Amino acid sequence: MFNPFEFINMGLWSISIGALGAAVAGILFANTDFFLSKSENAALEYLEETDLMTIDSEPRSFKAKNLWESNGAVIMAVRRPGCFLCREEASGLSSLKLQLDQLGVPLYAVVKEKVGTEVEDFQPYFKGEIYLDEKKRFYGPQKRKMMLLGFIRLGVWQNFYRAWQGGFEGNLEGEGFILGGAFVIGAGKQGILLEHREKEFGDKANLTAILEAARKISKQTAHGSI
Repeated sequence: MFNPFEFINMGLWSISIGALGAAVAGILFANTDFFLSKSENAALEYLEETDLMTIDSEPRSFKAKNLWESNGAVIMAVRRPGCFLCREEASGLSSLKLQLDQLGVPLYAVVKEKVGTEVEDFQPYFKGEIYLDEKKRFYGPQKRKMMLLGFIRLGVWQNFYRAWQGGFEGNLEGEGFILGGAFVIGAGKQGILLEHREKEFGDKANLTAILEAARKISKQTAHGSI
């Protein structure tokens, strides 16, 4: 005998199984790189004309090329100073400071905004000078964002766990969806020797690769000034 309630239950069960399967497939697909923002490498000519601003009581503007004109530079483009993942990366880059000093290569960071005391609170994690890049040129030329997709990526959760295990803490102040990165830029017109574009939250630059690139910097006799 036909039981309409049994038929409805079977239909609901089929829909539930289908929805679950679609959700699982969606999560698996999201963990590929298909949906990630495509990066575009920055040209030296693009970066060197960036207007940067000092972060002090009397801000001064200068061209970014002054950072690397004489001795090259290692530069971190910070996604968000209050982010515990960014603080972890800053600490890692700062662990290279002694070796970079021996090479005569300075370490810098740029931020895209100054919110409250976020930059000052970031400085204990970063041993170099920090400057403001209001036009976000170090995050371009094609700015990339990671929105809610980041919270269903396994790699992001692994990065969260790694930073948490390392004792890093943070907050939610400021814009944190535009992805950052790191650069090693040669002196003068030597060019960009390494460009790391963050592909997801907590995707850090390889410190060994950073140091190897810094060793390739050829010093110039001309001296830039900030």
